[in-house]
Amino acid sequence: MGILSILDRENTVAPPGYSRWLIPPAALAVHLCIGQAYATSVYKTSLVKHFDASLTSVGVVFSIAIVMLGLSAAIGGTWVERSGPRKAMFVSACFWATGFLVGALGIGTGQLWLLYLGYGVIGGIGLGIGYISPVSTLIKWFPDRPGLATGLAIMGFGGGALVASPLSRQLLSLYDSGYNPNDSKSLANGSSLVALFVTLGIAYFLIMMFGVFNIRVPAEGWKPDGFDPATVKKKALVTTHSVSAANAIKTPQFWCLWVVLLCNVTAGIGILEQASPMIQDFFRGADGKSTVAVAAAAGFVGLLSIFNMAGRFAWSTTSDVIGRKPIYAIYLGVGIVAYFLLATIGHNSTAIFVLLAAVILSFYGGGFATVPAYLRDLFGTYQVGAIHGRLLTAWSVAGVAGPLIVNGFLDREGKPGTLTAEAYRPALFTMVGVLAVGFIANLLIRPVAAKFHEKSESSVEAAK
Repeated sequence: MGILSILDRENTVAPPGYSRWLIPPAALAVHLCIGQAYATSVYKTSLVKHFDASLTSVGVVFSIAIVMLGLSAAIGGTWVERSGPRKAMFVSACFWATGFLVGALGIGTGQLWLLYLGYGVIGGIGLGIGYISPVSTLIKWFPDRPGLATGLAIMGFGGGALVASPLSRQLLSLYDSGYNPNDSKSLANGSSLVALFVTLGIAYFLIMMFGVFNIRVPAEGWKPDGFDPATVKKKALVTTHSVSAANAIKTPQFWCLWVVLLCNVTAGIGILEQASPMIQDFFRGADGKSTVAVAAAAGFVGLLSIFNMAGRFAWSTTSDVIGRKPIYAIYLGVGIVAYFLLATIGHNSTAIFVLLAAVILSFYGGGFATVPAYLRDLFGTYQVGAIHGRLLTAWSVAGVAGPLIVNGFLDREGKPGTLTAEAYRPALFTMVGVLAVGFIANLLIRPVAAKFHEKSESSVEAAK
C-alpha cells in the first residue's frame, strides 16, 4: 500500500515552479497509446482468416471497445475526478495492457470470445478511463487556453493510428517472414498476431507509465503568470460557478451538447469507417474497375488520419479565440455543405472528393477536442472530467449508429466491389440531416440556470 500511495491525488500536487507545459506531453503519452484503437484495420483481415470468421464478427471487437469506452467513462468519471489523474492513468494502463494480453490468449487458443473480452471489454475500459483521465487536469492548468490544452492531448488519440498502423505492419513482418507489409492483400499468421498483441500490450504500458509519473495537479489557488480570471468571466457562456456531474445531466445544456457530439461523431464515422472502399467506389468506371488504386486508397486513409489529428489541435485552439458555440456552428454548418457537395459533385474529381472528406474529418476531430472546453465553459471546472465521461456515451451511440447508417444503405444498393457514387448518396444525404439536427441543438445552448449551481463554493474548493 505504501508504494501505491504515490498514485494518490495528494501526492501529485505540483511543487512551486513546476512548468505546466510538462502536462500536455504526459497526457499525450496516454492518448497516443489508446489511439491505437483506430488502427485495428491493419490486422482485421488476418484475424478473419485466423478465426475463420466473418468481417462482421471480427469487426464487433472494435464496436465493443468503443461502447465500453463510453460506458466506463460515464460510470468511472466521478471516481477519476476524486482519485486524481495519476491513479486514473495508471488504472487505464493496466486495463489497456491486460486487454492486449487477454486478446493474445484468445488468438493463440482460437477463442474469439476471449478477443471480445480482452481487447473489447477490458481494453475498452482502459480506453474510457484513459481518455478522460487528463482532461480536467489540463483545463485547470490552462484556464486561459483550455481549447489548446485539451487539443494537444486529444490530438494524440486521433494520431495514435499514424504510429500504430506502420508499427503493427513492421512488427507483423518481423514475426512472420511470409507477411509483406507493403501488400494490402498479405495476411499474417496466428503466431505473429499473438506476438504483436503481446508486444503492443507491454510497450503501451511502459509508454503510459511516462504519463503516469509526470502528471501533476496544480496547487490550490495557482494561476498562470499574467492571467486575469476576469478576462474569462466576460466571455459569453463561460460560467464562474460550479455544477456537479449529478446536476449537469439534469440540465438541457448537457443534453443539447450530447446531441451535438452524437451528430458530429456519427457524420465523421460515416466517412472514416468506409474511407478506403468509398474513394474507390466513387471513381469506378463503366467496366467495373476503379481508377483509384488500392495503394492510393490506403494513402487516402492516412491523409484523413492526419486531418483528424490536426483538426483536434487547430480547431480547438481556434475555439479559444472565437468561442465554443461559434466553432461548433462551423463544424456542423460547414459540415452540412461539405456532405451535400460530396453527394452531388464529389464524383467529378478526386481532388474535390479528398478535400471535402478531409474537411469533414478535421471537424470530426475538432469536435472531440473542443467538447471538454465547452463543458468547462458551461459547468465550470469542479467535476468537468466526470461530466465529460457522461457525455462520451454519445460517442458509444455514434460508434454504432454511424456504421449502421452507411452500411445499411450500401447493403441495399449492392455488393462490395460493385458499388458506385450513386449508392452512397442516400447515406450522405442522411448525414446532412443528422448534422442539421446537431446544428439546431447547438443553437439552443444557453447559460446554465442558477438552480443547478453548487450552493457552497468553499466545499467545491475543498473537493478540488
